[in-house]
Amino acid sequence: MKKGFAVKLIITMLALLITAGITPGIYINGLWAGFWAALILGIVNILIKPVFTILTLPLTILTLGLFIFVINGLMLLITAALVPGFTVSGLFAAIIGSIILSICTWVINKVLD
Repeated sequence: MKKGFAVKLIITMLALLITAGITPGIYINGLWAGFWAALILGIVNILIKPVFTILTLPLTILTLGLFIFVINGLMLLITAALVPGFTVSGLFAAIIGSIILSICTWVINKVLD
């Protein structure tokens, strides 16, 4: 089933709120901060992540793809820098948070399908 933009945004927001509840070092102050964090994270993933992925392709190949987790963590850190009320305490928290965020998003999508 194809999901629209609003549904994807709500799924990402819910996954971010769950991730903030599970991961030490990631904090969201309210639903609005979660909404804006989900929106900005989507924009960052569309505009900045491809550039990072291409620039670090040799390192990603060398680490057999594991460096993608670092890139995802960096996207969370960039989002936290842009959104007031969304805080990520460091790179390690961002990497763990990005893994949990991916799992939460996957589970929510499977439940809704």
